[in-house]
Amino acid sequence: MKKYELLAEDIEALIASGTIQPGERLPSVRQTISARHLSPSTVFEAYYLLEARGLVEARPRSGYFVKSRPALRNEPQAAKPAPEPREVVVNDLVLEVLGAGHGLDVVPLGSAFPNPHLFPVARLGRSMGAALREMSPAQLLEDLAPGNAELRRQIAVRYMGNGVAASSEEIVITSGAMEALNLCLQAVTQAGDAVAIESPAFYGCLQALERLKLRAVEVATHPRDGIQLDSLEAVLKRERVKACWFMPNFQNPLGALMPLENKRKLVHLLSQKGIPLIEDDVYGELYFGVRRPPPAKSFDKDGWVLHCSSFSKNLAPGYRLGWTAAGRYARTVERLKLSSTLSVSVPVQLGILNYLQEGGYDKHLRLLRETLSAQRDVALQVIAKHFPAGVRVTQPEGGYFLWVELPPGLNALELQRLALSQNISIAPGQLFSADQRFSHFIRLNFGHPLAGQLGPALKALGRLVHALAKSIRRD
Repeated sequence: MKKYELLAEDIEALIASGTIQPGERLPSVRQTISARHLSPSTVFEAYYLLEARGLVEARPRSGYFVKSRPALRNEPQAAKPAPEPREVVVNDLVLEVLGAGHGLDVVPLGSAFPNPHLFPVARLGRSMGAALREMSPAQLLEDLAPGNAELRRQIAVRYMGNGVAASSEEIVITSGAMEALNLCLQAVTQAGDAVAIESPAFYGCLQALERLKLRAVEVATHPRDGIQLDSLEAVLKRERVKACWFMPNFQNPLGALMPLENKRKLVHLLSQKGIPLIEDDVYGELYFGVRRPPPAKSFDKDGWVLHCSSFSKNLAPGYRLGWTAAGRYARTVERLKLSSTLSVSVPVQLGILNYLQEGGYDKHLRLLRETLSAQRDVALQVIAKHFPAGVRVTQPEGGYFLWVELPPGLNALELQRLALSQNISIAPGQLFSADQRFSHFIRLNFGHPLAGQLGPALKALGRLVHALAKSIRRD
């Protein structure tokens, strides 16, 4: 890491801890040069980086000041989970809602991906072309499951950099994270088993449970801190849970981030009971703080954590390249991959590998995080100003989702239909539970719309929420 990046991280940490408050002036460039024994260019680069991240602002002839954060509303409370395991019936609703939100003229607040313009499409295209030119015919047969050996090594190196001891031997390359998660779920369960999930839960998780005829056991999940361990312990005492599927980093739809100590306790608890943890970590690279939050896998000593991720959310959605570091279940997952889809496209594997080897991935991630962080602030500001006063919203420190609690009695599916009539898609809360609860909640994607679309779309949505809330009061 370069000197200016280290300085920027130190200042960002002081801002995050509250040592330097919003509105306060940063030390002058001259003071910082003297105190840190750095060159003027290094200090300016650090301040420019903080400005790009949306943390500070330059005021003419006054210096740099910490930006005021948007007015925050109260966050939603942790949901009370359903007490009993239940069968999942959500797939038809998911297909109906997602199918209705397509179209180039639709502002995709309901999307599950960031804006494709934020990805290095041209650079990836050059990497794919270079990989194809260099590919030998033998590689068409060599890079089957578990995947290209050098690509798996590159992923293992990134794991090591994040404090995770995952060897390339336990990594299986998959067609996106969803295949990784599905294969891991198949590896550790049988039809009829109970699987502990978050509440609310990612609808892709619910679809997987429905397809495999598994029962969902909901665990209370805090909008800021994620899985509540006391709730999980109560579930494990009451039910014969065969696996857990959790998202400790920037959970979808809440954006919750489990504290480090809670992750350690989670892995210890499940390892003691011999219960595998399927860790969905597709948003882990999209953090807004100083450092990437370690996954639960970093505490795994005995191979009980099956860590799943991909390049789909932060680099190349259409390439559909993911993986799992499946611990003690790696060979089982590899066999399932061979017996189902056999292999990920070899050119795709080689194209992503070429991109990683050429460098630039981490720079791209920094720019992506800065953009998403700035758009989060815009979204929170607009919601605070244009939504009814009783609305609650999460304040995530990563990812690109907001979970919004609307006035009681307001039906999110009705709001979704009205929003579509104005070419705005949203994800209604009914998608995120086994029994279609959360009917007055919505998930909003602040990372997909173009910067100029986000504010106007949220203002229009706020007007619809006001109108629906008013009609409820009249009734």
